[in-house]
Amino acid sequence: MAVTPRGLRSMLAAGMLASALTHASEQDNEINVVGLSSGTAVVVVGDGGKPRLLRDGDTLRSGVRLIKATPEGALFEINGKRRSLTLGNNQLANGHSAANGSGSVTLAADARGHFMTTGTINGATVQFLVDTGATMISLGLADARRIGLNYLEGERGITRTANGTARVYRVKLDSVRVGDITLNNIDALVHEADMPFVLLGMSFLNRVEMTRTGSDLTLTKRY
Repeated sequence: MAVTPRGLRSMLAAGMLASALTHASEQDNEINVVGLSSGTAVVVVGDGGKPRLLRDGDTLRSGVRLIKATPEGALFEINGKRRSLTLGNNQLANGHSAANGSGSVTLAADARGHFMTTGTINGATVQFLVDTGATMISLGLADARRIGLNYLEGERGITRTANGTARVYRVKLDSVRVGDITLNNIDALVHEADMPFVLLGMSFLNRVEMTRTGSDLTLTKRY
């Protein structure tokens, strides 16, 4: 389906509106999909960026390449990895997913099929790994200290891991943010050992809807 001048003007207008609503954090690297049709996509890069019309195969200066666009979505190559985006669904140029402004976030699977993203705990930035097998959000000692959690006052317990048993402390997190989703008063476990990332467990995931589409996982806030 060809893009008519009128349709293109509508997409460009939507692009300027979407750009004005872009979050302040990491604005310079954010790719916003604001218009789609067969073979073309309109994107806005960064805060206040001008809408750009891309055709299949076109590449931006940032190295982002549009592989294929349809009215339903667009397949991009971003930072060497393929990412499927839809209208209103944003992506950071460093490969992390961004919020779509409606209480949800879409994460793209990495080469191993894992869903990882950057978020915050009590305002401090952490790296999350989605883990439906973890009862609660679980983080290592170094992250807990960096965030400023008073874990020693938490309920002590023992948990079984692949390396045997480990001491843990059950705590309450004031806030956990992933994309455009912020949840408060979340149960978590602090492990007496360092961990390479924070497990985004069911104490968070039970309060969102999870929808898997191909290599994408969409989380939508329920309550």
